[in-house]
Amino acid sequence: MAEEAILKFLQNNEEIADSGQFSAEQNLDHNEVINVIKSLHAFLYIDAKDIKRESWVLTDEGKKYAAEGSPEVQLFLAVPVEGSISKDELQKKLAPSVFKIGCSQAGKNKWVEMGKQVSRKVQHVEDKVKNLLLQTQEGMEIDEESLKSLKTRKLIEPQTWKGYSIKKGPNYAPKRKNFATDLTRENLQNWKELEFKEYNFNAKGQPVDAGHLHPLLKVRKQLKDIFRQMGFEEMPTNNFVESSFWNFDALFQPQQHPARDSHDTFFLKAPSTTRELPEDYVERVKQVHESGGYGSRGYNYDWKREEANKNLLRTHTTAVSSRMLYALAKKPFTPKKYFSIDRVFRNEAVDRTHLAEFHQIEGLVCDRGLTLGDLIGILHDFFSRLGMSKLRFKPAYNPYTEPSMEIFSYHEGLGKWVEIGNSGMFRPEMLLPMGLPEDVRVIAWGLSLERPTMILYGIGNIRDLFGHKVDLDLIKRNPICRIGI
Repeated sequence: MAEEAILKFLQNNEEIADSGQFSAEQNLDHNEVINVIKSLHAFLYIDAKDIKRESWVLTDEGKKYAAEGSPEVQLFLAVPVEGSISKDELQKKLAPSVFKIGCSQAGKNKWVEMGKQVSRKVQHVEDKVKNLLLQTQEGMEIDEESLKSLKTRKLIEPQTWKGYSIKKGPNYAPKRKNFATDLTRENLQNWKELEFKEYNFNAKGQPVDAGHLHPLLKVRKQLKDIFRQMGFEEMPTNNFVESSFWNFDALFQPQQHPARDSHDTFFLKAPSTTRELPEDYVERVKQVHESGGYGSRGYNYDWKREEANKNLLRTHTTAVSSRMLYALAKKPFTPKKYFSIDRVFRNEAVDRTHLAEFHQIEGLVCDRGLTLGDLIGILHDFFSRLGMSKLRFKPAYNPYTEPSMEIFSYHEGLGKWVEIGNSGMFRPEMLLPMGLPEDVRVIAWGLSLERPTMILYGIGNIRDLFGHKVDLDLIKRNPICRIGI
């Protein structure tokens, strides 16, 4: 209906000067007219130019005062003509906001005498504010000073009206042509009688439904590529359930260590214990814990097999490293570079930066005669491939590495040094009971997968990255990972 009215009007007239006025005259909805104008303009039936008009409209507070009167007049009328009224009684008669504003404005206008008792100083007042609001509501112009006063009191606000002026376009016709849009059998049979819609080669097609890689998977893929470029071999990490022996004891971590408490580790109820362990190796581990060996005094406590047998959700992928090194020790020694990236579990309080499950990145090098210098060198090589060239190292303590170092990198965006990982050399008390030669050293380091991913993708809360609260649109929209490229 709106399209027919516009095209018919232009057939006998040069232009429609104002779409708003035209809508009112034709009894049409202006929003509908605007949509039709945009459509006709796109097909060059008409030329349209924007019209903008600024006007003032009443706020909700302004509408209230236009109907009920300004607060100062309401307060004035509540004060008796003769005598006075206590301030407390006056306050009960009026709404809190009306009383507060009314006291201020009526006192400023010198209409009333304010004190413990309130009385009139004049007998008659004019509600100029209400009159100005009614004039504004009716679209009448008011002077600048009054306009400024109403704006200051937030009784009016600006409103922009948008419309169009319209003229005939190069493709004008009294009636829009119906273009054929599909190559159906019927249309192909009658193609000479039809006019087809022009094909838009720049238009985007329908989005194709497809799977999308999670940001963690993208960053993991790049990290795996970096490890492989450096000659590392991936360790099998498919067992989330591990025994306490491989997770703790084999790493020379004492059984009374706080990390082995239930408030830090998830222990399994069923099956609660492991079925088998290498007995000769278990005996050597027990001995080094209780009385030491290989130059160590041990921890001097009664090592309990039942503690070692307990099943748990692995707290770190170093449990896999201990299995791999034990398997390596049973063969003629060959140097190895191993890495793993997989999920680990810890009984931690969930907050913006911590979850009960996360992913650990771990790398280790096993060779003869390795030193701390080799570890620092390989860390510089690894992290430089991640775009982190400024590194610092701080001495630290780990039960199964000595010496141990925390790794820090300078974050250009934050303008400070940020801890990015942990590293060290595996202790002889861990390596020699496995059966590795005495001159073999193992250097290792680890970090989380979530932290670099959050930095790369600008995610401030780990729960927005991993878990049931993740927005699926984030998965669809996130860009490729470019570290190491």
